[in-house]
Amino acid sequence: QVQLVESGGGLVQAGGSLRLSCAASGRSFSSYSMGWFRQAPGKEREFVAAVSWYGGSTYYADSVKGRFTISRDNAKNTVYLQMNSLKPEDTAAYYCAAVRALGKGLSLKENDYPYWGQGTQVTVSS
Repeated sequence: QVQLVESGGGLVQAGGSLRLSCAASGRSFSSYSMGWFRQAPGKEREFVAAVSWYGGSTYYADSVKGRFTISRDNAKNTVYLQMNSLKPEDTAAYYCAAVRALGKGLSLKENDYPYWGQGTQVTVSS
C-alpha cells in the first residue's frame, strides 16, 4: 500500500508556471505507475498525465501536451508535474494517483488507480 500527499499548488497568472509534487510513503514506490488527474468545479475528474514505474514511459492528455511534464524520482519517492504556459482552463484540484505496475501499460482511467492523494488546488488567473 502507498500513501500520497500532493503539494505545490497555488495561484498563478496565465502564462506562468507551477511544479506540483506528490510524495509517497509506504513500500516499493518504484513498483507503482503514477498518474496525475484534475477536477474543475462542476466537471468530472479527468486524466492529465502518467509515468511508468521506471520513468521511461509517459503519456499526456492532449490538452496539456507540450506544456506539462511528468517525472519521478524513485530515490525520493516523489512524482512531479511541471506545468508551464498555464491557462485559466487549467484551474482545478490536481490529484496524484498510484497503481501497481505489474507489467501493465500506463492507464488513463481513474478507476484503474486504487491509491489517491487529497489533492492540491491550482488557480490560474487571466
